[in-house]
Amino acid sequence: MMPCQPNCGPLRHRLLIAGLFTVHALLLVWGGSRHSPGWDEVGHLVAGISHWQFGEFNLYRVNPPLIRMVAAGPAVLAEPKTDWGKYDASVGARSERHIRGDFLSANKERIFWLHTLARWACIPFSLLGGYISFRWAGKLYGQTAGILALALWCLSPNILANGQMITPDAGAAALGVAAGYVFWRWLESPTWTQAVYSGIVMGLAELTKTTWIVLFLLWPVLWIAWQWPRAKAEGEWKREASQLVVILLLALYVLNLGYGFEGSFQKLGEYGFVSEALGGPSEDSATSAVGRNRFHNTWLAQMPIPLPKNYLMGIDLQKWDFERKMWSYLRGEHRLGGWWYYYLYALAIKVPLGTWILVFLAAGLGLFARGYTAGWRNELVLLAPIVVILTLVSSQTGFNHHLRYVLPIFPFAFIWISKVAQAVQFGHRKIMVIAVAALLWSVGSSLWVYPHSLSYFNELVGGPKNGHAHLGGIPWDSNIDWGQDLLYLKRWLEKHPEAKPLHLAFNGSYDASIAGIEYTP
Repeated sequence: MMPCQPNCGPLRHRLLIAGLFTVHALLLVWGGSRHSPGWDEVGHLVAGISHWQFGEFNLYRVNPPLIRMVAAGPAVLAEPKTDWGKYDASVGARSERHIRGDFLSANKERIFWLHTLARWACIPFSLLGGYISFRWAGKLYGQTAGILALALWCLSPNILANGQMITPDAGAAALGVAAGYVFWRWLESPTWTQAVYSGIVMGLAELTKTTWIVLFLLWPVLWIAWQWPRAKAEGEWKREASQLVVILLLALYVLNLGYGFEGSFQKLGEYGFVSEALGGPSEDSATSAVGRNRFHNTWLAQMPIPLPKNYLMGIDLQKWDFERKMWSYLRGEHRLGGWWYYYLYALAIKVPLGTWILVFLAAGLGLFARGYTAGWRNELVLLAPIVVILTLVSSQTGFNHHLRYVLPIFPFAFIWISKVAQAVQFGHRKIMVIAVAALLWSVGSSLWVYPHSLSYFNELVGGPKNGHAHLGGIPWDSNIDWGQDLLYLKRWLEKHPEAKPLHLAFNGSYDASIAGIEYTP
């Protein structure tokens, strides 16, 4: 049975699809205007503004600049007040953490409107993630599956939580799955045009989060696996291999272009690093103004690096964060460092149980029921990024703070899960009933907590009221409280003026008085 293409179907399907996109956008618009800036958001905004004003990418270099530049666009047009007196581009500097304080002081309560504009500017990224999920699932498993994947994306508490912020994770998930989809289309039909598309979209994904650097290795591996055990003429092998090289080189070009070729092809020996991985061992790596370089006296020192300078320095700085270790919290235990299973545990309790039922149902159908797979090659392209990213992120046990670090796996999982919708085609009534009930449970559980989606926990641990016993416990942990509820407190105080004097414990990277709240810490 050939799957229905995602652009076909009755009017009710088209209305449902349009409705899901509309609801998703409205939920992000509302949430983006109701929440105060999260812990990292102010830093991302000032960094994005600095990119536009100076054409430099020193601030917040631990993440590529695409998402925050899009976010900062409307804020720049709104002409905010800026103070760059603490701007520091030296090795290991995180001066966005100091500049954000001056930015807040200069703009005061207007900061909330600036962040609302910035958040709204990023909504198209989340809509793109939903569209690709719908499109890819529809091509693999039929239009009903496409609608299921779209519903899982649009109403996921984790997507809703991160999609309404200007942190890069939701955008990385969206452009990452877009890169996967376009690359899969090239595998199916290896033309030069499709190769160019794949390279461009892969390059855009690289500009969202350094996690996606794994694609430079993963795509060649998947191409080799895709060929096995097919027999091809030598000319076909050479043509496809040449196209793959073009994909990788074009992605590298787009990555450098996104940084304006800032420091591209600088020799490795000319860099200064702070991490032991790149700089070598030192007791003073945190305070060195010029950094160190373990390659300085090797033949590699003369090698030009085909990456933007701040991209590589960002990787180095992020690696240093993991090496020096930070306090983490899991199930009542504080630890200097982390746990290899942290993200697996976080997924188990922060993904709706209805979604987990769909996961197990999809796994069972793929193993024991005929017709529920799209071929091992197609599903390998979906599952490989999930395994690689989970493995990569889980291996970094210097600290564990944020489920959002594995958010890029979500759309790939939603697409793979959507195979259960084929029960409609095969007339498997019991499977249909279970799948519909699981979806309704997932959606209902998510919307019951909305707009406080960031603090969502499923019923396995008793919901958000008991989430603090499992995750959180660290001020900058984004799994529960990231300082996002300050405006809710302000609105509550306006209705309860008798609540004075107010004693407040506020988990934010700025002073709560900026919202006009009088309090004693």
